[in-house]
Amino acid sequence: QVQLVESGGGLVQAGGSLRLSCAASGRTFSSYTMGWFRQAPGKEREFVAAINWNGGSSYYTDSVKGRFTISRGNAKNTVYLQMNSLKPEDTAVYYCATGLMFGSRWPRDFGSWGQGTQVTVSS
Repeated sequence: QVQLVESGGGLVQAGGSLRLSCAASGRTFSSYTMGWFRQAPGKEREFVAAINWNGGSSYYTDSVKGRFTISRGNAKNTVYLQMNSLKPEDTAVYYCATGLMFGSRWPRDFGSWGQGTQVTVSS
């Protein structure tokens, strides 16, 4: 089983940028689709972005298209989420997860999860 640890969250003003990282343990990292989700207080966990095993394909939720970029470095067993032009509504705990099915946006189709990293965007 892959273990995931997120980092890079913090407090940023609206319009600012953050880069989240998710470090994975285990030799099978490069075979997984990887995804990012977020959960705001009182809301359900929602899909943000995902990337296929070799980084050649990715997809995003509409609200972050053009602002967020997902990437991965298989040599470093790490997946990244570059977040630009941040908005207060991006405030949430961000989680990375291993995907069981490329193309899915449902949490049930993602297996291992990290503990999350808090992102707070002030207005």
